[in-house]
Formats: sequence, structure tokens, C-alpha cells
Amino acid sequence: MQESVYSTKTNFDIIEPKIYKMIATRGIVVFPGQTINFDIARDKSLSALQRAAENKEDIFVVAQRRATIANPAPKDIYRVGTVCKIKQVLKLPNDTVRVLVVGLSRMRIENYVQIAPFFEVQLSSYGEIGEDPLKLEAAKRTTQESFEIYKKLDHKIPSEVASTLNAFESDKFINAIATFVYTTDVLKQTLLQEKTVAAQLINISKFFAKETEIMAVEKKIAADVRESVAKGQREFYLREQIKAIKKELGDEDEEVFLKKAKEKKLPPYVMEKVKKEAARLEKMAPTSPDAAVLRIYLEWLLDVPWTETTKEEIDLKKAREILDEDHYGLEKVKDRIIEFLAVHKLTNNLKGPILCFVGPPGVGKTSIVASIARAAGKNFVSVSLGGVKDEAEIRGHRRTYIGALPGRIISSMKTAGVSNPVFLFDEVDKMSSDFRGDPASAMLEVLDPNQNNHFTDHYLELPYDLSKVMFVMTANNMDTIPPPLLDRMEIIELAGYSYAEKLQIAKKYLVKKQLEANGLATSNVNFTDDAILGIITGYTRESGVRSLEREIGSVVRKLAVKAVEDGKTEVDVTVNDTDLEGYLGAVKFKDTDKAKDGEVGNATGLAWTSVGGSTLSIEVALIGSGKGELTLTGSLGDVMKESCITALSMLKSRADKYGISMETFAKNDFHIHFPEGATPKDGPSAGITISTALISALTGRKVRGDVAMTGEVTLRGKVLPIGGLKEKSLAALRYGVKTLIIPKDNASNILDIPQEVKDAIKIHLVENIDEVFDIALEK
Repeated sequence: MQESVYSTKTNFDIIEPKIYKMIATRGIVVFPGQTINFDIARDKSLSALQRAAENKEDIFVVAQRRATIANPAPKDIYRVGTVCKIKQVLKLPNDTVRVLVVGLSRMRIENYVQIAPFFEVQLSSYGEIGEDPLKLEAAKRTTQESFEIYKKLDHKIPSEVASTLNAFESDKFINAIATFVYTTDVLKQTLLQEKTVAAQLINISKFFAKETEIMAVEKKIAADVRESVAKGQREFYLREQIKAIKKELGDEDEEVFLKKAKEKKLPPYVMEKVKKEAARLEKMAPTSPDAAVLRIYLEWLLDVPWTETTKEEIDLKKAREILDEDHYGLEKVKDRIIEFLAVHKLTNNLKGPILCFVGPPGVGKTSIVASIARAAGKNFVSVSLGGVKDEAEIRGHRRTYIGALPGRIISSMKTAGVSNPVFLFDEVDKMSSDFRGDPASAMLEVLDPNQNNHFTDHYLELPYDLSKVMFVMTANNMDTIPPPLLDRMEIIELAGYSYAEKLQIAKKYLVKKQLEANGLATSNVNFTDDAILGIITGYTRESGVRSLEREIGSVVRKLAVKAVEDGKTEVDVTVNDTDLEGYLGAVKFKDTDKAKDGEVGNATGLAWTSVGGSTLSIEVALIGSGKGELTLTGSLGDVMKESCITALSMLKSRADKYGISMETFAKNDFHIHFPEGATPKDGPSAGITISTALISALTGRKVRGDVAMTGEVTLRGKVLPIGGLKEKSLAALRYGVKTLIIPKDNASNILDIPQEVKDAIKIHLVENIDEVFDIALEK
């Protein structure tokens, strides 16, 4: 580097201008003392370099004002540049030359000698006449202080270089700053054009001060930003990573839930809930217990049918065919179902009464509801309410509880898959309540058509529309159904089957079903009518046909065993009544033989139970040397105990009429016993039977063994109507009764009695107890 460039003693203005070849560079500013290499591709620059190298001349390097100009004119080139010594020229492919130069001194263009074929310029030295020593020293100190602060904040200068720099070695310092710190051509050119070293150092000091201030503000801003967004940013990146991991693992995330929600076309309020909960889930750790709970909740929201429905195609003719195909008899029940479907088709709503089928077990209550679903073209779902005590079984548990789930209503709707199924509540009479709440009260909202369009399950916490659901109930006994719930129902009674009906059901349904269930569907197995009737009368005692089906199944299994033992897959057998003992063992019930000879103090009554009708034997014993006390045994309810007291009081009041002295009542104790003491008994319908057994014991007249009776008695001897007449008449037929006594007020119910009962039993209608005694007591 030429010492005169930075000398404070030399007067540059008196030096004669010199002529140099010139290279205009793009993005490169060369400083005195700086060694630098750059590539040359333009023809003018190559020509200038070649001519200078051949003549062993120095070359003038100056920067363009704009690097984008391919062929710069003098106006596009700065006036101040650096005279450089050519150290090395290296030819590269594509007609490019790489040159290595060393900066010697700053010079200024005075004139352009020529422009083509290369630039040649007339230069003059650049700088002031002298350098102020005090100003230079002050500039060095100020710049050094600024540099010490700057290098702590900015690390653009390599540490090994920064440790050797100081402003007091001006040349080296200025070159290093220009190389490592000044990042733009404009900054470098401005620094190059400062006339004195002091001016250059002041330029650098100002730059350091400005940059230091900017970096301090940047640092503060960065700290504030980091403080405010570091956590969120970190969580964002973590969530993105989690999302990627979940995607690889196939786990559901917020997008999956939202996609499913859009596909299901959820109601707006449900969609809003899904979005809200999915956003919460996205912020939770996947292993968090709360995340698992929330994920299950979202799955329930998406699995429940909010808008899905089945297309209803109610064809009454087809519905009648389905009902006849699935069930024998039950004509009144079928007619009511057809009426229900017709009204539903016309009104297109279900705001009518809720159907409730009441009857003993095994008469087809549940199966006929399934037939309703088939006939209406709807999905079928059922819930058994037997033993349900907790309100949460209906409404569900709140999500605050561990293991919380929706109630049976919402769970069953999910199973149905549509919002308009046929929904069966089975055994509705067997619900109970305790400290956990009353499920019957929760059922009121479910069954009320004015409320169930916004039924709210505690788990979902969203209103669910149940107004499209066709609810149907079944029960064995109306007495235990809560009155408010009963008020919302239309009761349809299914009485027990007669022998003829059971015979037809067995022939059309049960035998075929058991053959298929036991692998003999292709076999030729026939049951004669006598065989089926033999099973009905000798091996079953029920209102329905479940036991009958089990006994038929037992016979079929015996045939299956025989087929396997003989190495066959099919059998050809006709089962007769004489074969039954071989298949089923000894006869269990001999109903036709139970009607025995008359006895004193023993009368046969009829009772209705939840499993159908049955006979009820009542025994009365007079115990002498007594005090007229009354003893009752046989697990009796309060109403039946009162019936016993009423019957005895009625006879006392009419003692003279029957030729009984009052001393008989005073000196004898009365013991009334109802056999089968383990079975609870209650109700008023045994009143005339108790009275008949008492009068027989008091007068010594026998009660006819072929007579059965039912009816309530008053203190004045009047006979009041009773219920369950069809079931009681069937029980009388099974028992072998020949004469049946019933209240006259039940005359209209005789139409419900099966014809086979009417053919086998003589029915007497009575108004008062005297008529009962005339028929029941032997002459």
C-alpha cells in the first residue's frame, strides 16, 4: 500500500494526474491495503485487465452505482475508487477470468480518456491537504470505545480477527470493518469516499453507535417477544410435532373429529360443541387423563344419530301380513297396532299415547314389538328396565365422574343408528327407586311428546330430539307402574293362550324353530296334535309358551342324540303322545285329575298373577272349645285378610238364614289356610270362595269338587266384579273344572273367554252369595 495515501503531510492536489485502465465492479468495493479476488466476464473489463497485465501496470478498480446494469456508462460509475496491483490472473471456464489484486491508494476520476474497447481514465489523488492530529487521536479513541461495545453485541467479525483489531491501527482496522461489518455497497463506498482517516473513523464510530442502539432495542424487543410468545411458540411447535406423530400413528385429532362432524351434518349447536371441545383436546397432552375423557366424549357426540333417519314406508296390508306371520291369534292386539300405524302415517307424528303391552310372561309382548318395527320399516332397539333403581341409568352420569357414560336412552339410540327407531322399554313395571333417585320420574320426560324433543342427557349436556322415536312398553303387572307414568300409556292386555292357541303356535312356530336350533331342520320330524297337547297339559303350567318351547326343544335334542349315535344327519320320526314319557319323563301335572270329590271346608277359587291365572285352594277348620278367634295363614296380603274378616262377618249377620247358632261362632275358633304358603297372595276376588269354604265348615255340607269360583263379596252378601277373567277361566280349564261361578257384572267379559273354555265349562253368573252356595254346595 502506498504510504502517501494516508499521510497527513503530503499535498495530493499538487501531484500530476495519471492515466489508468479501469475495471467497473458490481458489488465489490476495494480499500487500500486490502487483498481481494473477483471474477471478470465483461469484454471491457477483460480487455482492460489484459492490457494492464501485459504492460505490468496497476489497474483502477471502482464500483458501479447499481449492480444490475450490465454495460455501465460513466454516469453509472462512482468517481472514487482504488488503484490496485495485479497479483494473479486465472482463467476459468466460460470465458471468465479470476483476478487477485491488492489495494494501493484511493484515487478520483477526473476524466474518461476512452470508453471503448475498455475504460481508460485520468485519475487524481483523493484526500485533504493535511490530517489534524488531535482530531485523529480523538477519532481513534471514540471509535475504539464504540468498537468494544459493538463487538460484544454483534459477532460478524470472526473472534480471532476481532481480538487483534483496534482503532489505533487505522489501516488494518478500516479494512476489517469494511470487509466484515459494512454489508452494503453504499456503506462501503461512503466509507471509501471519506477524505481523511479521522473522517473514516468517525464514520465507523457513528455506524457503531447507531448499530449498538438498534441492537439494544432489538434485544429488548426480542426479550419482550420471547417472554410473551416463547411459551406459545414452543407449544405451537410441540403441537405440530404431536400432530405429525398422531398422523403417523393414525390417532384421531382435532381435524379428524371436525371432518367427521361435517360429514354427519350435525345440528349447529352440536357442531359448535364439537369445535369447542376439539380445540380443548388439541391443547391437551395426549397422555393426560382429561384428554382421554374428552376424546371419548367427542366420539359419543359423533356416534349418536342426530339427523340420521330411516325412510318410513308404512303399508297396512304388509303390516298385517307381518303381524300374522309372526304371531298367532291376538286379533284385538293386532287391530290396535294397525290403528296406531294408520294414525301415524296420516299425522306423521307420534304425539299419541304410548302403547304398553301388559300380560304374563311368554305371551309374545317383546316379539310383537319387534314385529311393529318390521311392519313400520324402522330399526328396533330395546332396553330392559327390570331392577333399574338409579336415575342416572336413564339420564346418564355427569362427566365430572370417573367412568361417566350416557344413560340407556342415548346408548340405545347410538345402537339404533337412527333418530326414529321403535324403542322398547321392557319390564317397565319392575323399576324401583332408592336414594340415587327415581328413574320413573326421569321416564316422564322421555315419554312426554311435549318435552322429549329436547331431552337432555347429563353426559352429553346437549338437548336431544326424541320426538321421532316410537316408544313402546311392556309389563307383567300394571299395579306396580307409577300412576304418572301409567297416565301416559295406553294399556293393551295380552291374556294367556288357550290350549287350542298353544297347539297352533307350537305347530306353526315352535317345532320348526327348535328343529332349526338343534340341527334337524332338514329332518322329517312330526309332532302329532295329541303329543303337543300332552306336553301342554302334562308338562307345562303357564299362560305363555316358553315352557312349551323348552319341552319341545328337549324332545328334539333327544332325537338329535339318537341321530348322532346312529351315524345319521337326518331322522324321520313322528312323535306321539305315548312317546312323551320316554322323552320327557313322568308327567309333571295332572290337571284333569285334580277335580276331586267334594270336601267339607275346602273350596277352589281362581287367582290372577303376573304369570297368568291359577287355581287357589282354600281350607277352613273349626276348632272347638275356642273363643271365636280367627287365624289366617298362607302369606296373605292386607286386602285378602280383610276379605276373610268380611266373609266371616257376613255369615254371622246371616246366621239365622243358614240355620247356624251364634254359639257356634262364639265357642269355635276359625282357621283359614291358603296352601302354598310361600307364595304371597292378595286381592279381594277370593271373597265368595272364602265364604263358601266357611259355610261348608259351619254346616257340614260338602263343596263340589268340580266347581271353581271368583268374585268379591260384601257384608250384605253381594258379589262384585273382578279382573283377569280370561286367565282365570284358562286356569279352571287346566284344573279340570266343570262349573265356573263368576259375578254377573262380568257378563261382558265372557266374550274374552276362549271358545274351548266355554265348550268344556258351564259358566254361572251370580249376583249374591246365596246363588253361589246353591251352586257350589252339594245337596
